[in-house]
Amino acid sequence: MTPRSRQPSLADVETLRELVRNVRVGVYITTPEGTFVDANPALLDILGVESIEVLKTCRVDDFLVDPTQRPRVLEVVDREGHTAEVELELRRADGTTRTVLDSTSAARDPHSGDVFYYGVVVDITARKRAADDLVQQSLRDPLTGCYNRRYLTTLERRASAHPGESWGCIIIDIDHFKQFNDRFGHQAGDRALVKMARFLMRHVRAEDAVVRLGGDEFVVLLAGADGDRVQQVVTRLERSALRSAPVEFSLGWAVRYPRENLTKVLGRADKNLLAVRVMARSGTEQRRGEAS
Repeated sequence: MTPRSRQPSLADVETLRELVRNVRVGVYITTPEGTFVDANPALLDILGVESIEVLKTCRVDDFLVDPTQRPRVLEVVDREGHTAEVELELRRADGTTRTVLDSTSAARDPHSGDVFYYGVVVDITARKRAADDLVQQSLRDPLTGCYNRRYLTTLERRASAHPGESWGCIIIDIDHFKQFNDRFGHQAGDRALVKMARFLMRHVRAEDAVVRLGGDEFVVLLAGADGDRVQQVVTRLERSALRSAPVEFSLGWAVRYPRENLTKVLGRADKNLLAVRVMARSGTEQRRGEAS
């Protein structure tokens, strides 16, 4: 009689050992002090460590971008017995970073009474990057690569969270763009918009934002800028316009007052832009900033 084959079971030590060795998520055991007791090959790969012997010479804090997270995580584990998928930023041995979801539980050794922490780490770096890319795509104008109007919602939230923060905005409007399109065609108009966006991006810092509001209108948002800083950028744009701007444009600017919302700042900048247009038509002035 042929013996019945034994079904695998998670209660079986060899089955569990094989599972932990081959699963593509990191598994670890640490002491309360953060010393690694053991880990599987997947965790070594996530951390960029060549062997378990090397890992045992490291501490958890050596890999955390923000080491203050560990005490907070352990506080929850000690209170609840476990945590569920805490997002952490890890710095690998080669200096690159990974985003992971960490689930930790506490267990007491029945013989020694010592507490150990058992954890599972899932690398979500690629997933996180893809999600961030989708967010960026939703905030970008597909033609020019500038931010679009949705980005203003993000800035409005930031303004509400930091009521005393100063920043400036410069509204730029291409002169006679309808006539330009009528004369040269919409493809030429699109190329002019792309060139205009690049022109503006060249004249601001990386942390500043160039937003296409729609049509032929842009706004430059200058983080942390006061009136002098905004005036410097305005002057630089005006001087460069004579040499390298792809099309003629008019601009108006404003600086945020304390606790002022974004809509009001944009409104004041737009009002100054309209004043520029009126004076330009009257032949009295070509450019104007915010009145002091």
